[in-house]
Amino acid sequence: MFEIILASKSKVREEILKKNKINCNVEPSNVDEEPVKNSLINEGVTPEIISKNLAELKANKVSQKFTDTLVLGADSVIDLNGQLISKPNDRNEALNILKRLNGKSHNLISSVCMSKNGSMVWNYTDKASLTMKLLSDNQLKEYLQKISDEALYSYNVYQIEGEGRKLFSSIDGDEDTIMGLPVKKIKEYIENYK
Repeated sequence: MFEIILASKSKVREEILKKNKINCNVEPSNVDEEPVKNSLINEGVTPEIISKNLAELKANKVSQKFTDTLVLGADSVIDLNGQLISKPNDRNEALNILKRLNGKSHNLISSVCMSKNGSMVWNYTDKASLTMKLLSDNQLKEYLQKISDEALYSYNVYQIEGEGRKLFSSIDGDEDTIMGLPVKKIKEYIENYK
């Protein structure tokens, strides 16, 4: 049976693969993303390039350990008018992120990379556009109280398949992309690879 390795500890990404009948073993990359992001931001690159680089870095790192096996790396970032917004480290940061997004449109960018023997063999990036409703500080705080720590720290402050959907007046894009894995393109790649 054809199997890939998922270089991510994201339960959501694993579930998306399983739901789409893609067998995977999970082997988190444990890449320290912050120094990479900071270096790329200092170079003036776009959030899209940061997302692509991180997905490739994760996939390449794990694929060095597994000979002749496809390894899938993934990364998602929020792009607010060209500015990168990273996942929150605590609830205060989460509230500040929601305040920055409040009443505005932003892009959620998800990049995926397939690597084999330590090198990228394929990558793809997709983008979704989301417009957040204009909410009061109390409404934002109430939303955060309903969200578990796990969801808060792994989804970049909103969980589109749960409570997070209520934050938005419009969502334009693929839901799997918003959840961190543009699976349709991954399936196409795997079908052609076999």
